[in-house]
Amino acid sequence: MAKASVATPAGTRGESTRERVLDAALASFGTKGYEATSLDHLAVDLGVRKQTILYYFPTKADLLDAVVDRAADDLASALEAAVAGAGDGFARVEAIVRSVFRLAMRRPELLGLLREVSRLGSPVATRLTERFEPLVARATAFLEAEMAAGRVRTCDARLLLLSVYSTVLGVATEVEVLRAVGIEPTLRSMAVRRRELLRFLHSALATDG
Repeated sequence: MAKASVATPAGTRGESTRERVLDAALASFGTKGYEATSLDHLAVDLGVRKQTILYYFPTKADLLDAVVDRAADDLASALEAAVAGAGDGFARVEAIVRSVFRLAMRRPELLGLLREVSRLGSPVATRLTERFEPLVARATAFLEAEMAAGRVRTCDARLLLLSVYSTVLGVATEVEVLRAVGIEPTLRSMAVRRRELLRFLHSALATDG
């Protein structure tokens, strides 16, 4: 009888409940942090029993893994869509930066999760790295091709990618820090940060000055 209380909800309702749990967990992990997130509190906020969450995700670590997987897919999709029609050279870098800043304004919890995963370290950080590996491989190949064409300064492509990732993420996630202290970033302030970052990256990467 006890098992029946956590039986799989039928049809799309079950899928909807799972997605709601993932959404709530992403918001909490990405803003409060992993340790500060309680499954009991998530259940209360969602209006479900804790056993319902545990049906889909037997442990909080399992829930974090699922959130990381979905967040990685969402971010990869957003970046790939951004560069799909961006052309060659620095235009692709600019498209990625603009995409990340849009995410910082619209879905700050997503970038907050990346920062939290970096803080937590292995094994979840390794999981995120593995999910990003296909995207990283394509980005590395792009940078190496740009270097061969003389449009990007010659260096270690993967190290360059890591440096660009850290710089862009650091600047873009300032929005989460500001919100944490009660300051709501404006579109204008974010545009200024983005423009300054793009100028810096262009000077550092592009060979045309």
